[in-house]
Amino acid sequence: MSRTATEGESVDEGLRVCVIGDELVAGLGDARGLGWVGRVMARTRTEDPVFVAQLAVPRESTTSLSARWETEAHRRFGAHSDNRLVIGLGSADLDEGLSLARSRLNLANILDGATASRVGCFVVGPPPRPDVDDVALAQLSAAFADVCQRRHIPYVETHEPLRTHEQWHADVAAGDGAHPGQAGYGLLAWLVLHNGWHAWLGVPSDGS
Repeated sequence: MSRTATEGESVDEGLRVCVIGDELVAGLGDARGLGWVGRVMARTRTEDPVFVAQLAVPRESTTSLSARWETEAHRRFGAHSDNRLVIGLGSADLDEGLSLARSRLNLANILDGATASRVGCFVVGPPPRPDVDDVALAQLSAAFADVCQRRHIPYVETHEPLRTHEQWHADVAAGDGAHPGQAGYGLLAWLVLHNGWHAWLGVPSDGS
């Protein structure tokens, strides 16, 4: 719980969460405007309000993400707050023709930089897209997962659970053919909530 500091003490500035990634982080296509981030935070119970910043750039590759995350996130972190970084990864690396080795290195650089700054990380992998090669995306997700596993950082696999999920594909098809709507973002939120989210934040699960 945050409190007012007495003389000579620093102020506990509470929990601050920056969510970086592509347009899925912003909830593009969700008529309710919540996306998976809003749905996850709605099921996250904390004693004090949580500052959440969604720092999305459409179709962003890990190269671009690794170049900007630190400047943007650290402007929102506090010297005496519990600073957390959530990384929502997409499939833009495939569009840009990045090698798996480069994608791995980009993610590793983000995670290592955050760790050096005492910022806890949580990574959400790329979900399936009908306009992206499924095998290549599975390989990319596996590469991201390996980078996180080696650093003992939580990784939420979204590609494999949703690859043959009828509701996911129907929801994407009902929209622009690439991004989910309310149902799809609900599925993403469920995967996040049931893969270590509450434990990572150190807050009780809502039992859902």
